[in-house]
Amino acid sequence: MKIYLVGGAVRDRLLGLPPGDRDYVVVGETQDTMEAAGFRAIGRDFPVFLHPGTHEEHALARTERKSGRGHRGFVVDADPSVTLEEDLQRRDFTINAIAEDADGNLVDPHGGVADIAARVLRHVGPAFAEDPLRVLRAARFMARFAPLGFRVADETMALMRAMVAAGELDTLTPERVWQELSRALASAQPSAFLRTLHDCGALAVVLPEVDALYGVPQHAEYHPEIDTGVHQELVSDMAARLAPGDALIGFAALTHDLGKALTPKDELPRHIGHEHAGLKPLAALCDRLRVPAAHRELAMIACREHLNVHRIDELRDATVYDLIARCDGFRKPERIGQLATVCEADKRGRLGSADAAYPQGRTLRRAHAAALAVHARDLAADGVTGPALGEALRKARIAAIAAARRVAPGDGGDAGQESRRL
Repeated sequence: MKIYLVGGAVRDRLLGLPPGDRDYVVVGETQDTMEAAGFRAIGRDFPVFLHPGTHEEHALARTERKSGRGHRGFVVDADPSVTLEEDLQRRDFTINAIAEDADGNLVDPHGGVADIAARVLRHVGPAFAEDPLRVLRAARFMARFAPLGFRVADETMALMRAMVAAGELDTLTPERVWQELSRALASAQPSAFLRTLHDCGALAVVLPEVDALYGVPQHAEYHPEIDTGVHQELVSDMAARLAPGDALIGFAALTHDLGKALTPKDELPRHIGHEHAGLKPLAALCDRLRVPAAHRELAMIACREHLNVHRIDELRDATVYDLIARCDGFRKPERIGQLATVCEADKRGRLGSADAAYPQGRTLRRAHAAALAVHARDLAADGVTGPALGEALRKARIAAIAAARRVAPGDGGDAGQESRRL
């Protein structure tokens, strides 16, 4: 049986990255011969099997022929006559079209090894244009590999632009867009995902609310990068730095400033009320992509409250309590830490501020911890019951917040003045 290790496992080994899943291509076999050898069939769209011992995936070598629009419009041929080279020809990028035999010899018909050395993401051939999902995959690979110095080949970028212009991306399902977006947000450099899609015109198709931020100016004193789209790239990268691999934090950071795209031109570069203006486009984005509830809820909170957190040292103790309660921070306490992280990413996601302190986040976490330490059962033990218990709990938690802020006051300085001009 001719078996070859293929795809990401070969690529990542050549890049010196930790090994992930190992996928194999089997040449010259059929479903009957695979099952006779003890492999278990699991493929629905094409023949894939689990090895009887290792349980690693083994797929029959196959070709694909375009039969309709979209990323599902293909006819698969897994005849035993299909060669390894023909299987590699259908793959997306040269760096993913390398195979390795059992003796460690590489089969590299498309120059993937050279492209790995040159740090170039290049499409294998013209069949790339038949699958619009590959545009998002290119951007997602850039989110992972840009820190290693990768760039998109000029001819690949040109082909992606042509695919966007032809309307191919309109066929993508919300589920696949969300899948690629969430994986990009969990990568090391999400800005590369955004920039790649923006440069080929795809961001305006799949994330128009985010694309609209590019070219919108901000107050240079607080945003030296000026362009709101550039600011968003910096925020997304900072979120990835503060919460590596966390797409929940990443999505809230990505969408916190959507309202700035709606600021009337005669009010620029100020963005008064953008935190509330951003809720409507955020809801539209979440509805369209069928964003999971947890991501949607945290994003809504961060959009609405990030300026309040920035100016927390100006807020009254009762107002801080109300902020925590609005975020459902007593029933879902993890939300407050998540909100603080998103707000820190916003503050540090600016030119020259990557290493800036964010004491407002510590203040919010400290106030929240103090309030959480007050329990209704303790008040009930003192004889407080009925409707009075709820009000007594609120007052006790506000008092705890006040005490915590007195013991270790925040040092947010001019955060309030800055927040008004964001």
